[in-house]
Amino acid sequence: MNKKNKDDNSPIQEEKLENIKEIGTVNIPEVKNNIQFISIIGEIEGHTISPNDKKATKYEHIIPLLIAAQQDPKIEGIFIILNTVGGDVEAGLALSELINSVDKPKVSLVLGGGHSIGVPLATSTDYSFIVPTATMTIHPIRTTGLVIGVPQTFRYFQKMQQRIINFILRTSEIDDKTLNELMYSTDEIANDVGTILVGEEAVKYKLIDEVGGFSRALKKLDTMIEDKNK
Repeated sequence: MNKKNKDDNSPIQEEKLENIKEIGTVNIPEVKNNIQFISIIGEIEGHTISPNDKKATKYEHIIPLLIAAQQDPKIEGIFIILNTVGGDVEAGLALSELINSVDKPKVSLVLGGGHSIGVPLATSTDYSFIVPTATMTIHPIRTTGLVIGVPQTFRYFQKMQQRIINFILRTSEIDDKTLNELMYSTDEIANDVGTILVGEEAVKYKLIDEVGGFSRALKKLDTMIEDKNK
């Protein structure tokens, strides 16, 4: 009769099981040893802490994962899974730039939504996917609350908006004219400007590369890794 491994009920094992049970845990169990899976879910939290009743991804949790993936020779590719409503613009753009600067094959998959600052996060990888029912909202930067120094704040927003536009243009096939038309459309969203793209529409406008689910995205990443290792 086989003896039970003495480590099966160790505190470390129990902690791992608790992490798996906990929704939104950072310690996601590894599925493939050579691929780093990173999920960006809910609101992207930046310098300001999100309310307790909101699902949020802290950007300071994602940065170490990306740095470790870049430095670890066993990690050959990065798979970004997105279902985000947007959030902190500077934090989202910082993550987008960091993902884009990692020199290993990278694939993104938009599940549910890739809204607002989630758009550059989706385009930051080498190849992007979106499931047929997922949506992406493209709109100008918004703010809430008191604004002091309106002209100065407006100029700052203009510069920030241009940084986002430039990044999307650099990391996708969409052209400047089309992106601005989608961003400032007035007949798509009630009481606001912007455009909502659903699945195939994001591919039609060359914002996302392909419609597909998890298995297709994973196969694409495997192929990119194989091509790089040839």
